[in-house]
Amino acid sequence: MFTLDELQNYLSSNNSDFEILEHDAPIITTQDAAKYFDIEESAPTLILDTEQGLIACIVSSGRGRLDFKAMKIDLGFSKMKLAEKADVLKATGYHAGAIPFIGHNLPCIFDNRLLAFDYIYGGSGNELHTLKIAPKDIIRLSNVIKFID
Repeated sequence: MFTLDELQNYLSSNNSDFEILEHDAPIITTQDAAKYFDIEESAPTLILDTEQGLIACIVSSGRGRLDFKAMKIDLGFSKMKLAEKADVLKATGYHAGAIPFIGHNLPCIFDNRLLAFDYIYGGSGNELHTLKIAPKDIIRLSNVIKFID
């Protein structure tokens, strides 16, 4: 688990193309996010419970609601659902809804749709800060095990 300063230092030391954006209130809804950046370029980090354990899933907001039944078949899992909040906190140190792109220490599924953007916006691990980062840097610095097309 990274503090905000540790995240910034880690990304800087790994020559990442990023910026940490501060906002006055937590971003809870897409309407909240729209005040700060283009929703099409945003990506939540969801934590999924699978037979292989917890896996982070960085997915384009443009997808809308995820079909976990179809996803698990497409990605070769026999079990896939959103993880319980208590399990997320225990495994990552972050509360569900505040999971950062980087620093959760879980294997990751990455949405290839996000590669269409120079930058994407999402979790920093701090509810009053958003990470703006080049998607290629997330792939480079994360343990990506599968991609969603």
